Amino acid sequence: MHMLTANKLGALGVLIGDLTRDTVGELSPTAAAILLTLHHHGDATATTLAAIAGISQPTAVRVCGGLIDRGLVVHGERVGKAAPLRLTEAGTARTLALQSARLAALDRLLAPLKDAERDQLARLLDGMLAGATASRRFARTTCRLCDHALCDGPACPVGTRAAAIERAERNREG
Repeated sequence: MHMLTANKLGALGVLIGDLTRDTVGELSPTAAAILLTLHHHGDATATTLAAIAGISQPTAVRVCGGLIDRGLVVHGERVGKAAPLRLTEAGTARTLALQSARLAALDRLLAPLKDAERDQLARLLDGMLAGATASRRFARTTCRLCDHALCDGPACPVGTRAAAIERAERNREG
């Protein structure tokens, strides 16, 4: 029975991936992740963006170059050897549209569920996400597409678990 549940979860994962991939339009999922990361975290270097997006630094440089060419991202002032990237007005508008389209697609997937079922699913997702979280880096990568205005602080099971892990590590060290 558990394998059947795991198989259904896998099918849901494919469906969610397809739905969200369709919302990015002409952008790659990686480019969308970089835009959303810049929107949430602010100015960042290609190295930082690569770590959050789960890609190599050279790939991040290429993707950021494409975003610069589209007028969605610009280089900020140099800090040492690094030139942080930041969103342009067009980049911010595109990011907000991406996030809106992503959430609308996912909300349509939830449409068949009654409110009580959505609440139950939310509790189950919280447990699964917290249980899978192993580090802050994992949290940043996992939540790279999230709308952090909706799911932040105690509302975020991933960030909450990452913070608990960090506290436990500090307590062990100190």
